[in-house]
Amino acid sequence: MSNSHPKQNQSRNKKMENNKYFKIKESTVIIPSDPTPDCILSLSTLDSQLIIRFVVEYLLVYNTPPGIDRSQFSTRIKSALSRALIQYYPLSGRVSESPGRTLQVDCRAQGVVFVEAESEYKLSDFEWAPRHVEEWRPLMWVHEDDVLKGAPILVVQLTWLADGAVAVGFGFNHTVCDGFGAAAFINSFADLTRGLNFIGPKPVWERHLLDPAPIVESDIGVSRVDLDHSEFSPVTDCCGFIDRFSSEQLIPTSIVFDKAQINELKKKASVTTKFTSFDVISAHIWRCWARSLQFPPNQTLKLLFSVNFRNRVKSGLPSGFYGNGFVLGCAQTTAKDLTEKGLGYASELIRKAKERVDDKYVREIIELVNGNKRSPDLVGVLILTQWTRLGLERADFGLGKLAHVVPICCGNYCLLLPVLNQKEEVRVMMGIPCTAVDNYHQQLYQVFLKTEYSVYK
Repeated sequence: MSNSHPKQNQSRNKKMENNKYFKIKESTVIIPSDPTPDCILSLSTLDSQLIIRFVVEYLLVYNTPPGIDRSQFSTRIKSALSRALIQYYPLSGRVSESPGRTLQVDCRAQGVVFVEAESEYKLSDFEWAPRHVEEWRPLMWVHEDDVLKGAPILVVQLTWLADGAVAVGFGFNHTVCDGFGAAAFINSFADLTRGLNFIGPKPVWERHLLDPAPIVESDIGVSRVDLDHSEFSPVTDCCGFIDRFSSEQLIPTSIVFDKAQINELKKKASVTTKFTSFDVISAHIWRCWARSLQFPPNQTLKLLFSVNFRNRVKSGLPSGFYGNGFVLGCAQTTAKDLTEKGLGYASELIRKAKERVDDKYVREIIELVNGNKRSPDLVGVLILTQWTRLGLERADFGLGKLAHVVPICCGNYCLLLPVLNQKEEVRVMMGIPCTAVDNYHQQLYQVFLKTEYSVYK
């Protein structure tokens, strides 16, 4: 697990105490290069959930060879963005709330924001966790917390770094597209920047496919939900969970699991059950998080993680669908069981939570969240998102080799990130409360020893 030893993180924190130089060269609005439809497009019930009314931000950092003409490239990337918005014209609209409490996109080619900047950051700065949660915020300079008050659906920022590397940042309104949808756009945009034609799947809206089934007379008074959906069930806060995460400073962490370590986790979890890398890494991080924070043994804990259901629902979703095609899987147990029953126990909880997501499960989630009647309870929750399968690492803007895919901010959620040119390695970034961060690092290594100690003895 490179880049993860506490002493390494401490030394880098001293190095990064001073703010980096940052200068905006240009900020402009880019509209589609051809006329696009003026219309109102409805977002789906899943798109309209309260929990995803935020901007998700991706940062792609390239090891750019010397000699690139900055002015020429800036002109080319803006032209490509304008052409990409023809097919993806809803991204240049604005999101608002409809009378039925779902959301809609007002498409009048209002445009996306493009920023070009310079910064003292270097390629090597992104091998580590940022010093604080928002240290990399200048690399996505335009940011709106309220996505429903006229904010652009998409912001793109091109930042020239001090050593010749280049960072390309993206801020997507999560209500309009999920990670797979964002990655599809980014890859198409990148192809256009390199002078290729639009070669990806044609973007498909079709949000009505994820609307609730119409109510018929025989359904009145009858529940459409048969399965247990524990992610929506409130649990007792035995430890001031919400207050701790809102009041205590978070310290960003970044670790890398290599192939040998992942295989060791799989052996530790089971010699008979075939767990995936996702199962064991997620289970290990969840357990280390719980052990380091020393929750009361009776505190109920949940791991909520996104499950892409594009191929799990009947008939699937059409190729090119870029809306929110995921639901949250939920693994749940007590702090005592999670920390003491071993890696295999937690891995099995996660595996079973994934397997539950089928067509019936998805349709019931749609019923539960319709009209924002239900939203996940966040007491005892760790949220985990996987970026390793999105395809962001394929984005080629002609800027040289992609070196890092990272978030702009590192908060109290867990991200599994691709390690470029090392397909079997996984980078994990997460913000940990400052009083627990040293213990968290120690716990990461504890599983590779012969025995684990109990946190309740």
